[in-house]
Amino acid sequence: MNNEEAVKQVLSDYYKAFSTLDVQSILPYFHQPALLIGPLGVIAIPTPAAVVPIFGQVMEDLRQRKYRRSELSLQQFKLLSATSALVVGVAIRYKADDQELERVGVNLLAAQRR
Repeated sequence: MNNEEAVKQVLSDYYKAFSTLDVQSILPYFHQPALLIGPLGVIAIPTPAAVVPIFGQVMEDLRQRKYRRSELSLQQFKLLSATSALVVGVAIRYKADDQELERVGVNLLAAQRR
């Protein structure tokens, strides 16, 4: 597996973990300290425990809306090093009946886990 494939595999694994709606399953994908930038502004994520209330709330909302899974539609992927990439895309979220629920813009720095 080349460097690009390895980083893309991490992204795929993250979206599979997120789709379980188990906040604990996504914690290994965050490197701390981290920053989330979104509709609520800039949120500092200094520790793994700080991920839980933020994504736990998002996941509970999705659970209530009959969410089933997410897929990442890559728009831009730029390898920055052998183990990291700048990623721009759209997270497409689907309901249990496979109808599209929503689309969420994604900009992130992805890194291959060691």
